[in-house]
Amino acid sequence: MPAIKKTMNWLDKLALFPLIFIAVFMALAPFGAQSHLLEKLNMLFSGELQRPIDIFDLFLHGTPIILVLLKLKRMIPQKET
Repeated sequence: MPAIKKTMNWLDKLALFPLIFIAVFMALAPFGAQSHLLEKLNMLFSGELQRPIDIFDLFLHGTPIILVLLKLKRMIPQKET
C-alpha cells in the first residue's frame, strides 16, 4: 500500500474547488441539450458505445468526476490496521 500512497501524491496537490468546478462543468456540458456524459452513459449501458470518438467523449467528460471522488476518498483519514 505505501507505493500507492506515494504514486497518488499528485492528486493531493490538486486544489479541490477548481477540480469540483471542472467536474460539474464537464458533466453538464453542453448546456441546453442532454449532457454528453449522460448520453454516453446511456450508450454504454445499452451496449451502443462502440465508436472511438464516443469512448473518448465518455473518458473526457467522466475523468474529472473520478478525480474528485478519488481526492475526496484520499482526504478521509484511513485507520491503520
